[in-house]
Amino acid sequence: MKTMSAPASEFRSSDPRQLKERWKQWLSDKRLNTTTQREAIVDQFFRTHDHISIDELLARVRKRHQRVGYATVYRTLKLLVESGLAIERQFGDGQARFEVAGEHHDHLICTKCGLILEFEDDEIERLQEKIAQRLGGFTVVRHRHELYALCPKAAGLDDRCPNERT
Repeated sequence: MKTMSAPASEFRSSDPRQLKERWKQWLSDKRLNTTTQREAIVDQFFRTHDHISIDELLARVRKRHQRVGYATVYRTLKLLVESGLAIERQFGDGQARFEVAGEHHDHLICTKCGLILEFEDDEIERLQEKIAQRLGGFTVVRHRHELYALCPKAAGLDDRCPNERT
């Protein structure tokens, strides 16, 4: 599954060093130890710019650290989610995917090829707030907006998918 993105929760940093410092601080605060394998997983994850599955992350990490196991990747991702540095997503393909936590963004997902596009739209955000108010004075504190669609190729409108253009 490939991700293309427009600018993407509260501390989005594309700098792996800043993310790593936050990770080290969180581990210290929780009095958790780390291992070489765990750090290799974290380093690879912070360099990832797409929505990655456990299997995909495992394959990337194993290119340099062949002995890393599935359970280690799974547990490390769960810790990253608990720390607030990662977000677990489900995009309808039956597989959990993870992304580095950052600024709020929404997703457009092709149900055929699996392309995931990240986007932000101020008009959609304003409309959601307006609807919440209209339906009883609610204040939106968080949301997930996922659009499931067919890319132009899957819909038969073009001979190439945006996934193939990158």
